[in-house]
Amino acid sequence: MARVEIYTKFTCGYCARAKSLLSGKGITFEEYDITMGGEKRSEMLARANGRTTVPQIFIDDHHVGGSDDLAALDRRGKLDPLLGL
Repeated sequence: MARVEIYTKFTCGYCARAKSLLSGKGITFEEYDITMGGEKRSEMLARANGRTTVPQIFIDDHHVGGSDDLAALDRRGKLDPLLGL
């Protein structure tokens, strides 16, 4: 199965939606809470080409984007192959 990483903030509805979609597929993921900024926020900015919104989602180090991008991949049938399902 693919390695999934997701950068989130506390009380972020889009983050909850993305995590729910992944969990519903039985996918475990590494979650990095950047609510208070810090090292992980800087890491996210570098990996996501400066995108500042959350969530930012990576599958096997490939930047997927945010919650809407993840949902769009799922609707097009392209998410499951990325996840190794």
